[in-house]
Amino acid sequence: MSSSSAPTPDTADPSQTPVKRSKHRGLPGFGLTMGYTLLYLSIIILIPLSSTVLKTLNIGIDGFWELITQPRVMAALKLSFSTSLVAALVNVTGGTIVAWILVRYEFPGKKLVDAMIDLPFALPTAVAGISLTAIYSKNGWLGAPLEAMGFKIAYAAPGIVIALVFIGFPFVVRTVQPILENLESDMEEAAAMLGATRIQTLIRIVLPTLFPAMLTGFTLAFARGVGEYGSVVFISGNMPMRTEIAPLLIVTKLEQYQTADATAIAVAMLIISFAGLFAINILQRWTSLRSGQSR
Repeated sequence: MSSSSAPTPDTADPSQTPVKRSKHRGLPGFGLTMGYTLLYLSIIILIPLSSTVLKTLNIGIDGFWELITQPRVMAALKLSFSTSLVAALVNVTGGTIVAWILVRYEFPGKKLVDAMIDLPFALPTAVAGISLTAIYSKNGWLGAPLEAMGFKIAYAAPGIVIALVFIGFPFVVRTVQPILENLESDMEEAAAMLGATRIQTLIRIVLPTLFPAMLTGFTLAFARGVGEYGSVVFISGNMPMRTEIAPLLIVTKLEQYQTADATAIAVAMLIISFAGLFAINILQRWTSLRSGQSR
């Protein structure tokens, strides 16, 4: 008569052994971290924006509308948003090309070029503005020959665009570059084997994958350009109704102790910026859903 003995821990089936998962996490619980997040956002973002809106309410809705529809204010807002849009479009094109070169090719001085991309982050914006003004002014290295050909850069809208391209360029490169590094070349090779041209491969395979990152880089460059002051104030010339940007007009109102007027212009910029960001977020979600359905 044989007796069956219970399996010892050494002979037990490991698959039936319950696994105890550690509940230890690197950060504290949800309550503490969420409280810190709300406190941080309130101090840094919500309270300053709320105080700006409350200050604007002192002049009333009618006063707000009358102020922002003044020709000088409208011209400054139009210049700020139009030049920021053009600069962001230039950056999203040039930045994607530069990111492609840095990821897909090897060449001497590649690390130096990659490090120079972040130079606008480290360089004070005032220094960048002075440098660009010296180069593109009437007597500058590039400004003199361009002016001889009939192209005025400094103290005109093109100079503002160049300054905004300079400060917004790294946003696009650093947003697109990681996506390119993780982009497998198998799909491109398969398309080439099936007879697709390089243009077809770029349009149908590469760009749909890069588009969300390009859109994010465009948004960051555009947002940075709208609020830029230091690099633009020198090269723009600050001529009302012609080259006066909205941030400069806000500073001018503050210097004249017209705080309510300054905050009203800031709120107008905030509303336009929120509307633009909302539209871009809808476009990003639509492209994400469409790419998910295609898969």
